[in-house]
Amino acid sequence: MGFVELFILAVGLSMDAFAVSICKGLAMREAKPRAMALVGLWFGGFQALMPLAGYLIGVQFSAAIEAVDHWLAFLLLAAIGGNMVKEALSKEEEPGDASLAPKAMVVLALATSIDALAVGVSFAFLSVDILPAVVFIGVTTFALSAVGVKVGSLFGSRYKSKAELFGGCILILLGLKILLEHLGILG
Repeated sequence: MGFVELFILAVGLSMDAFAVSICKGLAMREAKPRAMALVGLWFGGFQALMPLAGYLIGVQFSAAIEAVDHWLAFLLLAAIGGNMVKEALSKEEEPGDASLAPKAMVVLALATSIDALAVGVSFAFLSVDILPAVVFIGVTTFALSAVGVKVGSLFGSRYKSKAELFGGCILILLGLKILLEHLGILG
């Protein structure tokens, strides 16, 4: 996986955290640098740890399912992306909560990074240098989450569903690219 694909993947994975960060910023009304950094650290940290955990799990099984690894990567990314698209198109509004307490943040960070765990499993079947990849994903999520808090405090929830929709489409397209490359349709 090259830098461009990794960047696209990192942005796609970050969209859930970005959307939740917008909600945090909306609930805060004023985004202070400390709050922006704290939200970024929670989300970025979990987005880095979860693919590493998924990778470590996936490596245990990679030899057994090497013949279908491209299909597994495609299905995982398509399912995650499809779920993000579904949530983006849902009419349900989630209430905002300004709390940055560890109890509140760990739940949100875990919920927004479950998809990164599945991506980590797919990393085990692809040519990915895992440590730089997870650091890059974490840093990207940190930056987008911190910006999301500011965006939420300035513009409100107007961009939340668009961010989730964008992220979901990116993950689906990336999974499709992996599959088509393996099948020899894309060079």
